[in-house]
Amino acid sequence: QVQLVESGGGSVQAGGSLRLSCAASGRTFRSYAMGWFRQAPGKEREFVSAISWNGGSTYYADSVKGRFTISRDNAKITVYLQMNSLKPEDTAVYYCAADPTGWGRPGEAKFESWGQGTQVTVSS
Repeated sequence: QVQLVESGGGSVQAGGSLRLSCAASGRTFRSYAMGWFRQAPGKEREFVSAISWNGGSTYYADSVKGRFTISRDNAKITVYLQMNSLKPEDTAVYYCAADPTGWGRPGEAKFESWGQGTQVTVSS
């Protein structure tokens, strides 16, 4: 089991940037794919991005392609989400999760071990 703690959320104006971090504990982190999800008020949780265990494969929702970048540092057992050109519609609670399949492929991944979330608010 992997324990996850997100940080880095905050309030920014449209066009600004934030970098989210997800610190993990547990020796199996390096074998897990990691993902970011978000949930806006009144909406279902949605996939944002994922990265394979070795960082060699990344996946993005169409809504964030070209603006968000996922990365991981296995030595620091941390995964990041760099968010640029933020829009008001990016406002949500962002969660990270771990996928024991190791690959994070949308439709195949089995995300579990959710963090508590970090709030991102983008004002126009």
